[in-house]
Amino acid sequence: MIVADLSPADLDQTLRRAGLRVRTGPVVTNIRTAVRSVREGIARHYAQHVVEAEDGFADFHLSVETQRAARLRSAVETVLLFDGAPPLARCPGEDGYPLLEWGLNWCVSGHCHQYLMVRGAVLERHGRALVLPGPAGVGKSTLAAALAFVGGWRLLSDALVLIDPQTGRVMPLPRPIELKNASIGAIRALAPAASFGAGGHTTPRGHFAYVHPPANSLADDASVLPAWIAVARYEPADVAHMRPLGRPPAFMSLVDNALNYHVHARRGFAALTGLVERCACYHGTYSNLLEAVTMFGSLPTGGHAAATPLGGPARSALGAR
Repeated sequence: MIVADLSPADLDQTLRRAGLRVRTGPVVTNIRTAVRSVREGIARHYAQHVVEAEDGFADFHLSVETQRAARLRSAVETVLLFDGAPPLARCPGEDGYPLLEWGLNWCVSGHCHQYLMVRGAVLERHGRALVLPGPAGVGKSTLAAALAFVGGWRLLSDALVLIDPQTGRVMPLPRPIELKNASIGAIRALAPAASFGAGGHTTPRGHFAYVHPPANSLADDASVLPAWIAVARYEPADVAHMRPLGRPPAFMSLVDNALNYHVHARRGFAALTGLVERCACYHGTYSNLLEAVTMFGSLPTGGHAAATPLGGPARSALGAR
């Protein structure tokens, strides 16, 4: 059963009572809420996600609730609860959907240590994955949305790269793409058919909107072997280019953006060195999303372009584009 199979009344009752157990890739989260914005967001953005049985196992238990603000007795705030503990986060007003999305990220990034986790986006094409490591604010989600909606790539995740340290493969974690401020209009213009939530969400961290990824993002939950690593940045007025990146800086980009590298220790080092050794590594900049789509579309299909080996000189180049 998927979320769309539930009537609005059944969805509301499930969320209010035992909770809705939603599968996102390898993770099952039990979500409880009576907040209207959260219910509507789940119905819209998780319609095609699998619902697990109420008596089955859930990795995490989240609840989004409204309450009177502590400092303003007449005001209402929305809070995010994890396993019934004191609030993880709070937001003024009754729009709790961003809290749910942040909570789902927090659950995975803070607890799924069976994977080596890297901040970044990851997409698949022709059975191989493109890893885009990078910190918050460099445009990963915007670029991932453009590649998914226009470039024909399948989105695996726009926020977290889950690497199996034993196999080096990445796990899909398909969830709504989070866009902020100017990125919202950019993707609306580029992909007018994309399914956004109504109105967006204004929070203390800025204005957010969530867009449901293309249907093929949920078509396969099997792990994917990476073929490319690209450190890409939006640079206004810069000409789009894609150049080879040495494996040492590619490795350090992964380390710098890893969330639990210290947990895996030697196994993490081996996993990341193996990843960069088997991937073609690039550095790219762009100022226009359509140029970026074309640039990434030029990557060799399933190929392995040589890059600087760890500790050695560059051996070949894709060339500037």
